Amino acid sequence: MTEKLFYADAYLRDAESVIRKVELEKGRARVLLEGTIFYPNGGGQPSDRGTIAGEGFRITIENVEGKEDVWHEGRLEGRVPEPGEGVRLILDWERRYENMKAHTGQHILSAVIKDLLDANTTGFQIFDTYNKIEIDYPGELTWDTVLEIERVANGVVWRDLPVEVEVYGELPYELRKRLRKELSDKVRPPIRIVSIPGVDVIPCGGTHVRSTREVGIIKVVDFYRKSRKLWRIEFVCGNRALKYLDGLMADYWLSLDEMPNKNRPLVERVRELKAELEALKAQKDSLRRSLLEWKAKALLETAEEVKGLRVIVHLEEAQLKDAQAFAVYLVDRNPNTVALVAGNNYVIFARNREAGRVSMSELLKDVLSTVGGGGGGSEVLARGGGFKVAPEKVLRLALEALKGKLEEATSP
Repeated sequence: MTEKLFYADAYLRDAESVIRKVELEKGRARVLLEGTIFYPNGGGQPSDRGTIAGEGFRITIENVEGKEDVWHEGRLEGRVPEPGEGVRLILDWERRYENMKAHTGQHILSAVIKDLLDANTTGFQIFDTYNKIEIDYPGELTWDTVLEIERVANGVVWRDLPVEVEVYGELPYELRKRLRKELSDKVRPPIRIVSIPGVDVIPCGGTHVRSTREVGIIKVVDFYRKSRKLWRIEFVCGNRALKYLDGLMADYWLSLDEMPNKNRPLVERVRELKAELEALKAQKDSLRRSLLEWKAKALLETAEEVKGLRVIVHLEEAQLKDAQAFAVYLVDRNPNTVALVAGNNYVIFARNREAGRVSMSELLKDVLSTVGGGGGGSEVLARGGGFKVAPEKVLRLALEALKGKLEEATSP
């Protein structure tokens, strides 16, 4: 079993240890030590990073795993270390310390949520730039509620309360009754109890700061419902809170700089732009309708009459979605009209409902049997693609097939 030195002193930044086992794979090493200052991944807290250094080698630790035996994995430089060698452990202290602030901040936030909402925390995870908790709460969360939780939580932080850790073989009944959450049957001795006087008492295997003051600040940055009874709350603590807020402010000012009117507040500038966009959209829709009308008029003037139907054959440059909208617009507003439209590897056949002598899906099937590709549709609208010839040829074949079908339909 690896001795977990971080439990004896979470502020230990470097230490000496001895290698017990070494495993190698493609320039990476996995090392088992007699004792470690590196916290292994677990309980929502990510593993520590840092360096294991020995005579003639260095391992940059990127991942630490294990409960009883703690394995350290990373990139090996230099010779292969051997069991029994002494090494120096150097912790990435800045990262660890921010994780300690975040973990303690989570205890405070969860305790306040339990007190104000009677909601239990069901999940917790620390990321490099923010943290998240999930709470079991069937009610509705609002920003007003969340900001009140945040206000109370920061009040705890600024009271500079001690964060105490005690280890028990068996929890006394009175202590068990004070726990924020009922102790899981999966928890086995020794049981580490982390408490903040008057605020929280909870079993936890993570590393924590000595005083709530060290958390610095707890800032909720987002919250949303995950399911009917589950809410996710994202928050930041310590220096990560400052970095996160600096990022938000940079985004805020850069966004404001992009505005025609650069005066604060940003929300008013966004509303102005939205109003302008709505006006432009209305203008665009009006122009589009006018364009469709003129385009339809021009095509109708050149339409070929076949057995009492006006047949429009058109090579289109627009994308399929827009071309189909135009074809439907064209035939819906003009009785006894059929539109044969082809574009960049697509065809659209559409007819007015009154022009019922030919099925557009059957016409498409006949054409694609010659030019290849696939597609389908209905009596009044069909579309296809994937043909092996130019769109112009598809249109010629479609017109010939349509004439043939109309000839058959009108023959005695």
